[in-house]
Amino acid sequence: MSAAFDTIDHIILITRLSSWFGIQGSVLHWFESYLTSRSFRVKCDKDFSSEHISYCGVPQGSVLGPLLFVMYTNPLSTLISSLSLNHHLYADDTQLFFSFHPRNFDSSISHLQTVLQLISSWMSANLLTLNSPKTEFLIIGLKQQLSKIDNSSLNTTHSARNLGFIFDEHLAFSDQISSLSKSCYSHIRQLRCIRPYLDSKTASTIAASIVHSKLDNCNQ
Repeated sequence: MSAAFDTIDHIILITRLSSWFGIQGSVLHWFESYLTSRSFRVKCDKDFSSEHISYCGVPQGSVLGPLLFVMYTNPLSTLISSLSLNHHLYADDTQLFFSFHPRNFDSSISHLQTVLQLISSWMSANLLTLNSPKTEFLIIGLKQQLSKIDNSSLNTTHSARNLGFIFDEHLAFSDQISSLSKSCYSHIRQLRCIRPYLDSKTASTIAASIVHSKLDNCNQ
């Protein structure tokens, strides 16, 4: 989504907290107080604009911001589930995934396009915007399976990043390994420059925090 945290409508959010999650009374008033009467100004060089009241968005960097956003977009999860697609929602990142036989490729893609149109319509109705340039389509399968699919009319990608981990079309993880190796070697070279000034324990601690942690990330 584009600028998702900035476009959340306060009235829709308050209504959703009440109707979807049963938040009422004083607690609902707390949320209303938290969201309303927030003002902002724009700075350009040393000049400031006049003050304006913000009627949308949740404070980024706050504890409640991501939680309120997830509650705001909860109906989207219900919509996708009703359309027989698996999905993951992680903040403003939405992933759809499903499996199909190569001979059912055309019908599967048609269904996926229908779902995307419905998602886009839901987002528009809730003042959110689908970020098309950042939307990627990855087909995963064996080489002999993918050779049976004519995807020349589709803008597919050979790999896609999923919460920091790179998946490729054959699940060979070559792109992930290459990216991880490059990052680790960069840190190792930097550590090598200062190694003569460090004792063994300190060097091991730094290596564990900036190199080993990367190797262990998403290990499972």
